[in-house]
Amino acid sequence: MLMKWLPTAILFTGLLYIFFIPEEPLTIKIMFKVIPMLLILLYACTTGGTHDRYQSLILLGLFFCMLGDGLLIWFVIGLSAFLIGHLFYISAFFKLWTFSWLRFATILPIIIYSTWIGREIVLALIEKGENSLIIPVICYVTVISLMGWAAFMTGNAAAIIGGVLFVISDSILSWNKFIEDVAFSDPLIMLTYYTAQFFMARSIRMSPSFHLSKGSKRELPIK
Repeated sequence: MLMKWLPTAILFTGLLYIFFIPEEPLTIKIMFKVIPMLLILLYACTTGGTHDRYQSLILLGLFFCMLGDGLLIWFVIGLSAFLIGHLFYISAFFKLWTFSWLRFATILPIIIYSTWIGREIVLALIEKGENSLIIPVICYVTVISLMGWAAFMTGNAAAIIGGVLFVISDSILSWNKFIEDVAFSDPLIMLTYYTAQFFMARSIRMSPSFHLSKGSKRELPIK
């Protein structure tokens, strides 16, 4: 019963935060921002049935991203929490590595895209005199790009969707924050972000270890 209603609760609280919670007071804003992530964490805890290594790593990734949500008002601290979360996602995805030349080849467009957007952000930071952010931003762009590629290498559809949406969300956030205003940036960032995190949690249910623990056939990866 809990599993049945959790996605609805995640959707409701996410939309509530995005469209109805005011900017002030800040503590209330942060609290409602974190609630959907708490529900996604609960969904990830209950979706697998057994706490295998993949599930544990995804849970840690979700937890540190939730910390990043709350701490992003201190940008570098929040960014660091998200970076740690991505490292846990990368570790989880490499556990599901299923080689395919087609999926491996996605590294090329990912490198091209991350190099381009990273360069644009760095140039904007130099122009604004915010040189202290250059190294943290380069590190983050590198890690999230690796996370996106690692998601493709799992062959797990939910992980791939989650990884791509996370990159999209952070790209909109970065462009809006450092380069120029993006129309409807706030709802676009949070809609793609919450959806990405939900699919990260959903990937546990689609992982081979979940299916084997349930006694069913191993799910075939996406080629």
